[in-house]
Amino acid sequence: MKITPDMIVFAMLAGMAALSAVGVVAFRNAVRSALCLVFTFFLLGFLYFALNMEMLGITQIVVYTGAIMVLFLFVIMLLNLGASHVLEEKSDPKKVIGIGFGVSLAVLLASQIVPVLIKVNAPTAPEGFGSPQVIGNVLFTDYVFPFEAVSILLLLGIVGSVLLAKRRLS
Repeated sequence: MKITPDMIVFAMLAGMAALSAVGVVAFRNAVRSALCLVFTFFLLGFLYFALNMEMLGITQIVVYTGAIMVLFLFVIMLLNLGASHVLEEKSDPKKVIGIGFGVSLAVLLASQIVPVLIKVNAPTAPEGFGSPQVIGNVLFTDYVFPFEAVSILLLLGIVGSVLLAKRRLS
């Protein structure tokens, strides 16, 4: 299989998403970790676009990056978790050895997997697969009852949270 520019863009996006995901668990500062998570969600949305799944990409960016991460950042700021909780720490030789071992294991694994993935001819999706029109038709014909049940559950959650917030204020 010939390496195309699309494959290069996909590999770059995937690598950046992996590095950003490592940043989520590596940073001790909660705000920096949450910002790395926002960046990871954006990159995953762009990966969906690279795979011609526009609906999933838009949903990923709007729902996760736009809504959930704003909520996470709001809670972090509300709890006032800043740099005051970060401990000074010296570099530990065990950590350096562990990171080196992890990187070498990842390189070894990638050197074994990438040649196999390049040779694989993946099937292509049919025309219109994953488009908003097709998803909407399926949701409102075959899955109308579960769709309405989820909307009622979301409405109950909103009403319950408003009632709990009003009870706290009084």
